[in-house]
Formats: sequence, structure tokens, C-alpha cells
Amino acid sequence: MSRVTFDTAPQGSDEWLASRRGRITGSMFKVARDKLKSGKLSGRAILYARNVARERFGGKCETVFVTKSMNFGSEQEPLAISAYESVTGSLTREAGFAATDCGMFGVSVDRLVGGDGVVEVKTMVGSDNLFTTVVEEDLGEYMDQCLGYLLFLDRQWVDLALWTPDLEGKGLGIAIHRIERADHLEAIAALDKDLREFAAVVLRFESDLRNKALTNIEVLNQLGEMEAPAAQRAETIDMSTGEILPVTLQLAVEEIDF
Repeated sequence: MSRVTFDTAPQGSDEWLASRRGRITGSMFKVARDKLKSGKLSGRAILYARNVARERFGGKCETVFVTKSMNFGSEQEPLAISAYESVTGSLTREAGFAATDCGMFGVSVDRLVGGDGVVEVKTMVGSDNLFTTVVEEDLGEYMDQCLGYLLFLDRQWVDLALWTPDLEGKGLGIAIHRIERADHLEAIAALDKDLREFAAVVLRFESDLRNKALTNIEVLNQLGEMEAPAAQRAETIDMSTGEILPVTLQLAVEEIDF
């Protein structure tokens, strides 16, 4: 895969948002792989591909609404990292957003450990999430994101740290699952294949927008060069003489910078 460059701008900042713009990001890898039984991309995967294509073309998608749960998770991350370091004895460091030089992908890394490890924190806000992920140990909701770290960062393991602050005094404050590269080579290869295919869909949608823009510019230019038809003529009154004068309405055509 492509080489990555780290951007250490704070999460949520304008710089951080700009670095993610038009890229397929780690938290959405699962959506990018969402397919119907026929093998075709699902509706939500297609919508995500179109959103990324729109951003790549220079547009803006709908603003993601930040819920109370999302804010709570962000606020809890430092506490979860502190607990992780205390339990494991490992020192972690901030990394920021890792963007591939191909311009297509990026992953937001919570923390790095040494030269081999990644820490991904998930706060268990909802009870459904708590029971599914912590109690039943079903990591499917976060596996694609974690495997993405191994794929793009060429690291050897990811520690998925499940943080439940309200149960810290009951023995379930933090649960850590290590995901080893050596144990998931086939899954990483499958992720690589699916993301490449999804990226091709994004590029096709971007091409559709670009081609449509070119066609539309030609049409607008042609309209601007034509004399306005009679139906578009209006009359005005010369206030100094009272004479009725014909006025031709002009079509305003703006050049599109892309």
C-alpha cells in the first residue's frame, strides 16, 4: 500500500477535517465493505462512496452531527489511555491522522506503542455495545478499523481497549483485546482487496461529476452566447421622457473552478 504521512492536528479541528476530506477513513472501512447478498455494494456503501467523491471534486457533504455519546467518548479517551498504560506498563504516544500518499485513504490513530503497536480506544456508552463487545467478545464492529491500522501502518498488533468508566470499580473498567497481524493475514488481504475495489467506485463517481461539470459548462457557455428570445424581453420606462423601451434580459453564467 501507499506510504503514509502523519498530521498531528487536534481531532475535530479545521486542519484535521481538511486532512480527512475526500479520503476513505478507518472508521468507515466497515461501511465501505458493506455488501448485499448479491455481492454488490449496499445502499449505505454507495452513499458513502458518493459522499467521498463529492468531497474529492471539491464539494461539501452533510455535516456529521456530533452526539452526546460521541462527545463523551472523546472526553473519556485520556482516562482510558491512562488506565491502559497503568495495566500494561506500556508508554503510548500521540500520532494523529495518517494519510496515504495516493490520496485515497486515512486512519485516525488514538495512540502508538513503540515501533510495533497501536492502541484503539472505544468507550462503551450504550448497553447493547457493552454486552455485545465486552461480555460476548464480538469485536466485529471494530475489526475492519483495527485491521486497517495493520494494513496501512505496517504495524504488528493493535490493542483494542474497551473502556466502561461507570463499571471501573466493578472490574470492567477496561478490557483489552490484542489483534495480531500474524493471526489475520488473510483478513488483512481481504480488506486490502475490498478497499481497492471501493476506491475504484469512488473514482468512477468522481469522474461522473467531473464529466457532468464539463458538459454543463459547455451548455451554459452556449446559452450565454445566444441572443435572448422574445419571451425573455421586458419593457421599462424612461423616467425622463416617459418613453417605453425594450430591455433584453441577460443570462448570468459563472465559470466553475474545478
